[in-house]
Amino acid sequence: MALVDLLNISKHYEAQTILNEINFHVNEGERIVIVGKNGSGKSTIMKIIDNSLEPDSGERICRQNLHIKMLSQVPRFEEGHSVREAVEAGLGELKAAKLRFDAISELLISDFENKTLLNEHAQLSHFLDHHNAWNLDEKIERVLEFFRLKPYENRFVHMLSGGEQRRVALASLLLQKPDVLLLDEPTNHLDVYMVEFLEELILKEKFTLVFISHDRYFIDQIATKTVEIEEAKLREFKGGYSNYLTQKSELLRTMQKQHENLLRLLKAENEWLGKSVRARLKRNEGRKKRVMELRESAKTNPARINKIKMELQREAKHFNRDKSVNKQKMLFEIENLAITLGEKELIRNFSTRILQRDVIAVVGPNGSGKSTLLRALLGRLKPTNGVIKQGDFSIGYFDQHREMLDDSKNLIETFCPMGGDRVEVQGKNLHVYGYLKNFLFPREFLDKKIGILSGGEKNRVALALLFTKKVDCLILDEPTNDLDIPTINILEEQLQHFPGAVIIVSHDRYFVDKIAKKLFIFQGNGIVE
Repeated sequence: MALVDLLNISKHYEAQTILNEINFHVNEGERIVIVGKNGSGKSTIMKIIDNSLEPDSGERICRQNLHIKMLSQVPRFEEGHSVREAVEAGLGELKAAKLRFDAISELLISDFENKTLLNEHAQLSHFLDHHNAWNLDEKIERVLEFFRLKPYENRFVHMLSGGEQRRVALASLLLQKPDVLLLDEPTNHLDVYMVEFLEELILKEKFTLVFISHDRYFIDQIATKTVEIEEAKLREFKGGYSNYLTQKSELLRTMQKQHENLLRLLKAENEWLGKSVRARLKRNEGRKKRVMELRESAKTNPARINKIKMELQREAKHFNRDKSVNKQKMLFEIENLAITLGEKELIRNFSTRILQRDVIAVVGPNGSGKSTLLRALLGRLKPTNGVIKQGDFSIGYFDQHREMLDDSKNLIETFCPMGGDRVEVQGKNLHVYGYLKNFLFPREFLDKKIGILSGGEKNRVALALLFTKKVDCLILDEPTNDLDIPTINILEEQLQHFPGAVIIVSHDRYFVDKIAKKLFIFQGNGIVE
């Protein structure tokens, strides 16, 4: 459902054309990122959507009674407001609606057939649902905590730094949850944990969002559509930043093919123009004009093609240094996950996405629910609430019980169940002894039964076996238990070269610091940060 339509919009600043008859649509539930070089018109589009800037021509169509809010680069606050008052400044209507809803609920106990009250009750319920405003006080506390504003909540907001004031303004807008939220560089002045909280909140509460950002990982997590501004025109791509790069590569190939076809056509037309007597007749002026246009396109196309090619080459170095873009597919999408075992709440309202190159450490005290999360990801435990959506991929699992091992088999039978003495490891065909030597097993161990090995030796066998499997995701529960330092170093090396996702539960802080790129922190009482 369209909320905002910009139709044939043009905007000029002095002699420069910023937007030239562009069309831009915001549908309910979309999260649109606008990308382009500085000065290309990104902020101009945002201001036209916000109606704080008039276009030179074109039409802005907006759904009736639509609330649009924009995060300003330099926010303004009421004089004398504290941080908490500034955060709560836009919540008056929501608080009043909740109070009225509660009051009507009381009245309906004794007057449950009153149609006027029932209609108002239903309207208020829909309004509070849309803004997710049922537990405002709890949400205020959560936002203050995660944006590190709690220590300043009673301080005058104008005494904060510029970055802190931006966090206050962002917190207020997120709590208000307007129909369309406009964010200009929202991750500026946020640390990693704040950015992750922002991502989680935006995804969980299903914001309709238009934003500008240079944070390519944030774009990848959040955007459902990427709109690029180039030479005053717009080009749309589905999905986030890595999808944008993939689709732009396809665009490059199409442009190159079209240019080759154009050159073939131009060659034939040039021959006609040079040799044909008919080309000099007046009635063929239109065809001659088309030849001139083809020549002009043939001149300008290579520059456009080279520009896109250079952009993609730079991104290959910086955005995905050691991987191709198409490997950044989503493996798990977790929405409002809750797990309670017995009377113990282990996970409460946890939402996140896990991509193919994510390396995640799950940390927290014993009994807090870390292994429970792994079991849920593996499909071995049904959530109490929420969903885990899983893509089409394979998982390799290592647990503390080493369930993949058969005590009655020796090492050769374990690694070469079909016979022979060769093993396939990530595309390389190796002799089983040469491979097991990397895991510190001498040749005489090849005939030993798994059942007689020590706990540490069994762990080494299980880990070595795991890396022979063709999987997209490794899930490891306490993999360093019973391992010595040399073996842990081998494990770290294997994980650093593994091309898929890695999810690890571990208490080994050094190991986590060395391997993990992201943390899921179990704080207890169901809270996962």
